[in-house]
Amino acid sequence: MTKVIDFQTDPSKYRHWRLEYDGPVANLIMDVDETAGLFDGYELKLNSYDLGVDIELADIVQRMRFEHPEVKVVVMQSGKDKVFCAGANIRMLGGAAHSHKVNFCKFTNETRNTYEAAEADSGQKYIAAVKGACAGGGYELAIACNHIMLTDDSTSSVALPEVPLLAVLPGTGGLTRVTDKRKVRRDLADIFCSIEEGVKGRKAKDWRLVDEVIPNSKFDETVKERALEFAEASPKADVAEGVKLGLLDRTFGDDGSVTYSSVEVAVDRASRKATITIHGPDADAPGDMAAFQAQGDQAYMLRMARELDDAILHLRLNEMELGLMVFRTQGDPVLLAAHEAVLMNDADHWLANEVLRYWKRILKRIDVTSRSLVALVENGSCFAGILAEILFAVDRSYMMEGEFEGDNRPVATVTLTDANFGPFPMGNGLTRLQTRFLGEPESVATAEAQKGASLEAEEASELGLVTMILDDIDWEDEVRIFLEERASFSPDAMTGMEANLRFAGPETMETRIFGRLTAWQNWIFQRPNAVGADGALQSYGTGIRGKYNMERV
Repeated sequence: MTKVIDFQTDPSKYRHWRLEYDGPVANLIMDVDETAGLFDGYELKLNSYDLGVDIELADIVQRMRFEHPEVKVVVMQSGKDKVFCAGANIRMLGGAAHSHKVNFCKFTNETRNTYEAAEADSGQKYIAAVKGACAGGGYELAIACNHIMLTDDSTSSVALPEVPLLAVLPGTGGLTRVTDKRKVRRDLADIFCSIEEGVKGRKAKDWRLVDEVIPNSKFDETVKERALEFAEASPKADVAEGVKLGLLDRTFGDDGSVTYSSVEVAVDRASRKATITIHGPDADAPGDMAAFQAQGDQAYMLRMARELDDAILHLRLNEMELGLMVFRTQGDPVLLAAHEAVLMNDADHWLANEVLRYWKRILKRIDVTSRSLVALVENGSCFAGILAEILFAVDRSYMMEGEFEGDNRPVATVTLTDANFGPFPMGNGLTRLQTRFLGEPESVATAEAQKGASLEAEEASELGLVTMILDDIDWEDEVRIFLEERASFSPDAMTGMEANLRFAGPETMETRIFGRLTAWQNWIFQRPNAVGADGALQSYGTGIRGKYNMERV
C-alpha cells in the first residue's frame, strides 16, 4: 500500500529542526536526523532534506507567524559541523517517482515563498547564517531569506551545482532568484551555476550571492548583533501573545474521503475526480478581533483555511490520479461575509493580518495546483468574498440558474466584497478579477460597483463572473459531459495548458519560478540524461559520470 503523506505535524514531532526563542529573535536550527527519511532507501546525510524535512519547516514558518508574533527576526542556521545544508537528498530524488519529485519541488517552492514574504507580510525578517557548505537546495533555503551572512573560511561556500553534477536544475527557484532577486550579473551567474565547488568569501559578496562575509572568529557574535539590529529597526508592533494551532479535526474514510469540521473531500477514483465542499459558518461572527482571537484556532475563518489548505496538499501528493478538483460551497453567504468583515474591517490587527495573508497563500496554492479546477455554484452555495476568489482561480465555473425542481435550497448567488479587489493578488501581482478581465479592465470597475449585492445567475453571467449558467433541464447533463471530457484528456497536456492560461498579464519572479518548474524541470526530470539508468542522478556518488545523449532538443 502506498504510504499516505501527512502534512499535519507539530513541534513535539519534529525530527529535523530545533527552535530557540530569545525575545524578538528566534534561532531556527537545521539538524536533520539522517535516519528519519520520509521513505526507506536513503539516509539524509549532510543536512540534506526530503519532503518530510520541508513539511516540518512549513509548519515552523506557519507557527512562527501565529504562535510567536513577538518574533521579528528568524536566524536560520545549521546544527551540523562544516555543512549548512547539502540540498535535496540525491538518493531520494533518484528513487522517487516523477510525480513525487515535481510535487516535492512545488511544495518546497511554496514554503520558500512563505518565509521570503514574511518580512513584507508579517514583519518577520529571515537571516541565513551560513557556516560550511551550502549547496543546491541548501543555497535555495538561504537565498529565500531576506539577508545572507557567510563565514569566511576554507569550508564555507555557496553553490548551485545541479547542472554539472545532476543534469537537472535548481528546483526551488534558485536560477530565478539568482538573477531576479540577487540581481547577479548574467555572465557571473552562468559561471556560478556551471561549477561544482561553488563560490567562497569575498567573491560571493562581490558577485551579490550573499550580503555579508564575516571572519570565522567573529561570525557568531556578528550574527547575534545583526539580528538584534534588525529587530530594533523593525516596524513590527510588539505582540504579547499568539494563537496556538492545535490538531485539525480530520477523519479519513475507507473510500479515500476526508472529513473536516468545515471541509469535506469526496473521492471518485473511477471518474478521477475529487470534490471539495466548503461549509459556511454555523454561528454568528465574533463581534471584533478581540473576540476572534479569544476563539483561537477555532475561529471559523482560520479553522476553515487550515482545513482547506490541508485538503489541497493531501490531494496533491496522495491522490495524483485524480485529475479533477471540483469546488463546491454550502451555507449562508451573508453570514460568511460577516465573518470575513471582522478581518477586513480591522486588517491592521496582527491576527487579522495573519489570517488574511494566510488566505492569500492558500489561494495561490490553488492557482498553481496541477489539476483541472472547476467550481459549481449550486443552490444553497456561499461563494462570497474570499470564497468567491475560488471562482476566479478555477479553469471553469458553472452556476445554477433559477429554481430547481425538488430543491428547496436558496437560489444560487455570487457576492463580491472588498476581498475581491486587492487583498489577495496572484503571483503575477494582479487580482484574480484583474487577470480575468485583462483585456477589458473596465469590467473590474463594473463588478466592483456591485459589491455586497447577491448576484443571481443572469447577473453574474452578464458581469463575466462565471463561465456558464445552466437551468434545471441542462445542469446535470452539461456538467457531467464537461467532467467526463476533462478527465479523458492527457494529464500532461492539461498541466501544460492550464499553467499557461492561468497566469495572464505581467511576469514576475514568482510566476517565472513556478512556470519554469512546471515546464522545464518537469521535462528535465523525465529525460534519461537525468533519470535514466546511466543518467546523472543514478550515477551520483559512484565516481562514474552520467552518460548523456548529446543531442540538443
